[in-house]
Amino acid sequence: MTTIKLATSATATLVGLMMASSAAAAQDATPITKAANRAVLEALPFENREDFDNANRGLIAPLDPVVIRDDSGRVVFDTKAFDFLSGEASATANPSLWRQGQLNNISGLFKVTDGIYQVRGLDLSVMSFIRGESGWIVVDTLISAEVAKAALDLVKNEVADLPVSAVILTHSHADHFGGVKGVVTQQQVESGEVPVIAPSGFYAESVGENLIAGNTMSRRAGYMFGNLLPKNPQGSIGAGLGSTTSAGTVTIVEPTQTIDAEPGVPVERMVDGVKMVFLNTPGAEAPAEFMFYLPGSRAMMQAEEINHVMHNLYTPRGAKVRSGDLWAKYIHAVINEFGGDVEVSFGTHHWPVWGNEAVNEFWAKQRDTYRYLHDEVLRLANKGETMLEIAEQIRLPDSLATEFANRGYYGTVSHNAKAQYQLYFGWFSGNPSELNELPPVEEGRKFVEYAGGAEAVLEKASADFDAGEYRWAATALNHLVFAQPENQEAKNLLADVLTQLGYQAESGPWRNFYLSGAKELRDGLDLSAVPNTASTDIIRGLPIEKYLDYLAVRLDHPRAAEQGVDLALNFVMPDVGERFTLSVGNGVMNYQIGTQVTDPDATVTMDRAVLDAINLRQASFPKAIKAGDIRIEGNPDALMQFLGLLEAFDLGFNIVTP
Repeated sequence: MTTIKLATSATATLVGLMMASSAAAAQDATPITKAANRAVLEALPFENREDFDNANRGLIAPLDPVVIRDDSGRVVFDTKAFDFLSGEASATANPSLWRQGQLNNISGLFKVTDGIYQVRGLDLSVMSFIRGESGWIVVDTLISAEVAKAALDLVKNEVADLPVSAVILTHSHADHFGGVKGVVTQQQVESGEVPVIAPSGFYAESVGENLIAGNTMSRRAGYMFGNLLPKNPQGSIGAGLGSTTSAGTVTIVEPTQTIDAEPGVPVERMVDGVKMVFLNTPGAEAPAEFMFYLPGSRAMMQAEEINHVMHNLYTPRGAKVRSGDLWAKYIHAVINEFGGDVEVSFGTHHWPVWGNEAVNEFWAKQRDTYRYLHDEVLRLANKGETMLEIAEQIRLPDSLATEFANRGYYGTVSHNAKAQYQLYFGWFSGNPSELNELPPVEEGRKFVEYAGGAEAVLEKASADFDAGEYRWAATALNHLVFAQPENQEAKNLLADVLTQLGYQAESGPWRNFYLSGAKELRDGLDLSAVPNTASTDIIRGLPIEKYLDYLAVRLDHPRAAEQGVDLALNFVMPDVGERFTLSVGNGVMNYQIGTQVTDPDATVTMDRAVLDAINLRQASFPKAIKAGDIRIEGNPDALMQFLGLLEAFDLGFNIVTP
């Protein structure tokens, strides 16, 4: 239980002065934060430099200091943005996360083993190259085309000027496929000149992941990756999984070959003369993913199932919860299948591990981290412990926790434990007091009332700040901010609290979330660097079923119900040979693909290309109708009534204020 400390009258008179302190002063590390970060230095084996040796091993050419820009001149990636991480950790950073940032900043072209190379440090992710009989087999293509092209050019210039003979996309997250058109053209793929290989379900998952909940995911991703934070010791020091995300052109191509085997069942393929053994691993790090083994090189491409971090079983940007059970079982299958032969393991983030014994230890401890989290959460839950209680008490054993590769630089023990509880039991702890809690604004007002008013909350929170009780101070001040969003003193003090929590965080996403929230409380909303996942390729590749699901979410359901809207529309898309019907009734939208109702309110004929142009804001429904690109038979008002019920989501919704 946390005790709320009572402020003295002298403290109360100083609250206003403290609130008026400059942002620069607020961004200094407090003595308590400095002590917490010093304790990390004593708790972990920082004298072990093996990771630094591995991260530098095989360097062929460092990345020249360069700013990569797109065709308009906009900065896509700055290769030197994190060079400030050289030297000892700042007092404003957890030294363990600082160390991880240093490792992620070791960049350039590296030889992994004969015939296998990597370019690291050009994006959040890593791009690998395997020498085939006729050219380069490219494994994952970073987030954007501009950085992917730069990586390919580096390999061609420094190793061999060969064409791309195949592309392998390990999974359905944009940092692994978004740069594909920087290494291969649509024509090369469609003609069969360059095969593109991906796991079963890759394309549908890739184009659909950020759509249905994409507005909220994008807003929260801006916090998670620190897009609005400066790159310095008081701002972002990386995301743990990598340095930061590139901001170029996100592209995608539809795979020409997929690996459709049952999860964990080895499947052999020859790719440009190179034998590969694939294992599908859906439902762990991504809904569609595989790893593959190269017997000729005794090398494992571990994809993103094995990393030099504890990964997310729940990602703070928002996504479906992942199974630690599946994750551990997939790694266990890899150990059983390839552990006796493997000599090097390399992935889509971070640096490789060499040597059979070292690789097997690395794999086993990654496996056991996810196994421990999953099983221990279930053990405690079955004893009646709740989600918050479990997250507070669960600790990895020292044999796992002291391994840097298992530290919470990306996922954390706390939110991963909560994720596994949620996976099985949902948000409810079983306590009936939590069945119907007040929403944040109303709860905040009652909290402030019970505490004796805003001044009393500020006094007590100020005392807790001085005492280093940052977690509780954040909770109390959050209630006050939601009760009184115009109270700048409360917002400033909450920003100071979140800043100290950020400075202490070992997780890159946690640090970025804390500091982004603090910045927004001080400076207000800024969306200038929030990522946009709605790229041209993603929109054009969207299956019509996914698009209709998205329309159903956009429908203003209460208004449709209140107005008693009851309509049916047939749609025909001649350019792609598709037809479907959608209907609105009872305040919801339903649809059926491949059929038409016999007596619709209207039949709408339009090419899919016209719909894509509208989604890309290159056209609008009224203009397309006027131009004859959309033809309506029946009642045109029915279509306009439906369109009038669709909401456009605003990316600038509040997070740290109501």
